[in-house]
Amino acid sequence: METLVAILPLIVIVLLMYLLMIRPAQKRQKQMQEMQQSLERGDEIITIGGIHGTVESHDQKHMYINVDEGSGTVLKFDRVALKEIVKDSEL
Repeated sequence: METLVAILPLIVIVLLMYLLMIRPAQKRQKQMQEMQQSLERGDEIITIGGIHGTVESHDQKHMYINVDEGSGTVLKFDRVALKEIVKDSEL
């Protein structure tokens, strides 16, 4: 019984760490992975560096972003650089 009382605070702390830190991080990681998988040609995006552009093409690791329609400037980024896909209502 004394052992249980001694271990109980440690169990509570571990459970709280899981619920407050680890689980939300796992959810964010899953959302980011789903967003990267749903990426399509023509999507308006923002990178983690703040660059706005349109997806020209993409493969498993990279995405090619058109950042200037006038000059046709296309930049190559890793897919992990994707911050968000901009919806039409946000433009």
